[in-house]
Amino acid sequence: MQKLYKSTIFLLLLSFQIGFAQRPAKPTSVEIYHQIQKLNFLGSVLYIAAHPDDENTRLISYLSNDKKARTGYLSLTRGDGGQNLIGTELRELLGVIRTQELIEARKIDGGEQFFSRANDFGFSKNPTETLEIWDKNQVLSDVVWAIRKFQPDVIINRFDHRSPGTTHGHHTASAMLSLEAFDLVNDKTIYPEQLKYVSTWQPKRIFFNTSWWFYGSKEKFEKADKSTQTKLNIGTYYQSLGKSNQEIAALSRSCHQSQGFGNTGTRGEEDEYLEFLKGEKLNDNTNLFEGIDTSWNRVQGGKTIGDILNAVEKNFDFKNPSASIPELVKAYSLIQNLSDKHWKEVKTEEIKKIIAACAGLYFEAIADVQEITPDSPLKIKLEVINRSSIPMKLTGIGAIPTYETKEKKIIDLKNNVPFTETTSLNLNNTIDYTNAYWLNQVGTDGMYRVDEQEKIGLPDVIRQVTVGFWIEILGVEIPFDRKVVYKYNDDVKGEVYQPLDIVPVATSTIAEKVYIFNNDRSKTVTVKVKAGKDKIAGNVKLQLPENWSVSPTEIPFSLDRKGEEVLAVFNVSPSKEISEIEIKSIVTIDNQVFDKQKIDINYTHIYKQMVLKPAVANAIRLKIKTKSEKIAYIMGAGDEIPKSLQQMGYEVEIIKAEAISAEKLSSFDVVITGIRAYNVVNALAYKQKILLDFVKNGKTMIVQYNTLDDLVSKEMAPFPLKISRDRVTEEDAEVRFLAPNHPVLNYPNKITIDDFKGWKQEQGLYYPSEWDKAFTPILSANDTGEKPKDGALLIAKYGKGNYIYTGLSFFRELPEGVSGAFRLMANMIAIGK
Repeated sequence: MQKLYKSTIFLLLLSFQIGFAQRPAKPTSVEIYHQIQKLNFLGSVLYIAAHPDDENTRLISYLSNDKKARTGYLSLTRGDGGQNLIGTELRELLGVIRTQELIEARKIDGGEQFFSRANDFGFSKNPTETLEIWDKNQVLSDVVWAIRKFQPDVIINRFDHRSPGTTHGHHTASAMLSLEAFDLVNDKTIYPEQLKYVSTWQPKRIFFNTSWWFYGSKEKFEKADKSTQTKLNIGTYYQSLGKSNQEIAALSRSCHQSQGFGNTGTRGEEDEYLEFLKGEKLNDNTNLFEGIDTSWNRVQGGKTIGDILNAVEKNFDFKNPSASIPELVKAYSLIQNLSDKHWKEVKTEEIKKIIAACAGLYFEAIADVQEITPDSPLKIKLEVINRSSIPMKLTGIGAIPTYETKEKKIIDLKNNVPFTETTSLNLNNTIDYTNAYWLNQVGTDGMYRVDEQEKIGLPDVIRQVTVGFWIEILGVEIPFDRKVVYKYNDDVKGEVYQPLDIVPVATSTIAEKVYIFNNDRSKTVTVKVKAGKDKIAGNVKLQLPENWSVSPTEIPFSLDRKGEEVLAVFNVSPSKEISEIEIKSIVTIDNQVFDKQKIDINYTHIYKQMVLKPAVANAIRLKIKTKSEKIAYIMGAGDEIPKSLQQMGYEVEIIKAEAISAEKLSSFDVVITGIRAYNVVNALAYKQKILLDFVKNGKTMIVQYNTLDDLVSKEMAPFPLKISRDRVTEEDAEVRFLAPNHPVLNYPNKITIDDFKGWKQEQGLYYPSEWDKAFTPILSANDTGEKPKDGALLIAKYGKGNYIYTGLSFFRELPEGVSGAFRLMANMIAIGK
């Protein structure tokens, strides 16, 4: 029998959806002056590494803020394979979060952000493995593309290309590809398809940003010969800002919240070292731009511009920045005549921002809704104000993707008198949904698929709805544009900005990621359908293989209000055979099919993100026996294992470490700690005796992996246990049973080698390397060419109970529906029964 449950949710009233306050830039006189200084510097540096958080923010801030260079960071991946300390998002959703964290970091340190299409597939021990999983040719082409597009004079690698196997394989690969690209970017026969959009380019020199870490210790680094290295004192104190360079860098570094990289700023002199690799050597080891004209004389026709802008910098009036506008407008006009397309484009955008800032020229395009569907009218409130005495006119307004709707106007913008207007824009039915563009197509384990050359490397979500404003200043018409955003007032946070999202007419979400069928009985599968606009009606159904069945075949629904939701409940019966399948939710409205789920990512340190993914779940028909254990789960850095345990039929309660007591634990059979719990949950430091007494009295404790740094308790286990960096990254590595007769491999499920087939990303990580003889090692495996790692699963009797430590990556395998991981977890929970 079909079931429908309605719950009305109005997006405009959702207090928990308050996004990061992405307010328009309103620079101070000091910040404007800083921008003018950068306007007068025509030199650039590209920093290259593998992941978000690999970048040296001290050096990026120094190059951008002290040297005034245009500074970019090319991260080959978006950090999708890491862990998440602030939530449960993993894989591509984590990549979306870390992308935004990098964008916020660059806003602080003054750099620009770029990426390649490489997917962070997880830890790799050497670049050979990395480049086998990545498509080396594609990633190399992306590095060449980034260099040709950015045109850096200097490239700096974070990692050493000569030391494979000493660090993450992605790290070494990033340096190898960067060095290879250095020799290719000026060759017209290399990736010639790029030359439709960019020209060839040759950087002057390339460096390796070395440090004591690469030498093994500070003592070894101090003794090393540094005569061929460039030393930069990056400890600048910016008096006008009241901050040291390291303090700015720390603020930037602290944007990496999902990785737990909050950083404390320092002050005083500090050196960075750059080892020359290739190109034109330096005579002056303190000047990265030796032999490069970084003045306006660098470009043909630039001398006059330089004379004007140097005078603007020299005569800048901090009390009246608008006094610089006449000369800035002159320079803007001359920049439009430059034959150098690269510097024309870069400096045009820079000077437009400065002119607007000097004039207090403010633009805003505010939508009346945060989400809208294609082929819908959108109301936009426009505001323009000139807060200077310089005469200006608003000569036109237009909405894009194209400026075809440009409306000519002649409106005098008098000093501090705002112009406001409400207009309506009809979005056509071909406009793209808002999404992380690199997720729109199906890629591979190692690569995202982006076919459009001009999109490759763009850091952010591509938002199409933009309003252009044409302003005439002293007889010169200058176009400005602003993305259309949504703004509202929150009673606590005040003015809150969110992006405008283009959403499907309907989206659907299957309640669970994984459904476990360990017998022939059917299970209910609930689908939530959400309206993207008012008054929709249609049907929702589940798509399954023929040997599975679902009842009813489809469920009709109707929703009156945008944001309203309805729940459709189906009964799914499994196949007779053991199988793993995909359940797909399909919504049909007026013969249109909608098969996406919408995921909102809301954290206060980044801009609100919306991700569209296929509306699917995994279902597994397997032979698994479970007992009726009651489990207490202590969350660590964030995982979704409790949901998987509930799917297995266990009663699971998530408890706070602070609430742990002998009385609280008395009703549980098993305690499981989440990933990195002993790294991030401080309360475990003084609750450990209670937990170990729980084991001693006949119960079971399962501790999942922790890193070896910053453990809150050295007595994590009842017996000595030393965590290492050992891991098995090859998910299909051969697994050997060290204790084949141990109950954990035999009861209630017989575990075989087949249970380790189909694992995702890795087998496990941070295995113990040393342990007390009280522990029994159960499994052994190793990556190709390495010695066996025996610490993946350790079990010890303690008193009447059992203590289990495991580095196996259950936090990845269970949400992905890996059947063998479920069977082994059931045996671990049942240990001692």
